[in-house]
Amino acid sequence: MPYTKPSLTFSDQVNHLKNKGMLLKDKTFAESTLANISYYRLSAYWYPFRLRDTASPQQVLDQFEKETFFEDALFLYETDRKLRSLVTDAIERVEVSVRTQFTYHIGHRYCAFGYADKNNFHNKFDHHKWLTQLQSEVHRSKDEFIDHYKNTFQNFPSIPIWMLTEVMSLGTLSFGYGGLINDQKKGIEDKKAIVQHFNLHHKKLGDWLHTLTYVRNVRAHHSRLWNRTLSIKPDKTKEANWLSPLTPRNDRIFYILLMLRHLLRATGNGEDWAQQVNQALDLLAHNKRWRSAMGMLDNWSEHPIWK
Repeated sequence: MPYTKPSLTFSDQVNHLKNKGMLLKDKTFAESTLANISYYRLSAYWYPFRLRDTASPQQVLDQFEKETFFEDALFLYETDRKLRSLVTDAIERVEVSVRTQFTYHIGHRYCAFGYADKNNFHNKFDHHKWLTQLQSEVHRSKDEFIDHYKNTFQNFPSIPIWMLTEVMSLGTLSFGYGGLINDQKKGIEDKKAIVQHFNLHHKKLGDWLHTLTYVRNVRAHHSRLWNRTLSIKPDKTKEANWLSPLTPRNDRIFYILLMLRHLLRATGNGEDWAQQVNQALDLLAHNKRWRSAMGMLDNWSEHPIWK
């Protein structure tokens, strides 16, 4: 059917919410908030407060539950914003560490330009595609060390691996890691050499990097992590700590926090981060609905991976 909803002024938006049953402690404050955070963006945070049809619970109605305040939705938004910032911080730490291990191993085993030789990767890996992505990222870089190399040395955009990984995106790093050879019979275990730093199986790190790339892209668009069903989620594992009932879901943000907690603990630089996440989660943990929205158990802080 055709879309006929009109654009509303900020004042009209507030009145629209009031007509749906939302309560406001301060109408002026609500208008000011909507002038800075769009109605549509905030709507994801007041969605859980909407009534459901008693005959068909999956049917969400256009009215709010009793005692639903505008500030309740804003609280969820602000808490989610804090979590998004902390997730970004953790992914950056993890990414830098993986880059370092990737660089160190490739550089020492295959030399500075060994990444450019497809024979150093498994035969099903699309090395040409990966190399094209790398060259594109080198060309886009505005870093001074790239300009210096370009004006000083031959064969640009081929640059040493330790320079390359400084401009390589997380997605391209994840792709490249997936192409490494790990064949015990052949005596080539490149993934294992990298992953031992993180106390993981080599397949799990590849899976996690893929998921973290997706989460980072969600974060880059300032999109919601709280109450989001992850489109790209980690593969299920046979390890009890990662399975229900201890870890109810692998498609919610708490699972990502557990992944980051493990990776940062392995690199020895995540205790300050965990304390900040605890403070943010404590704001939500008192409400069972909000815990469920994140895939958390009641006693989440005692999770063996987290504590």
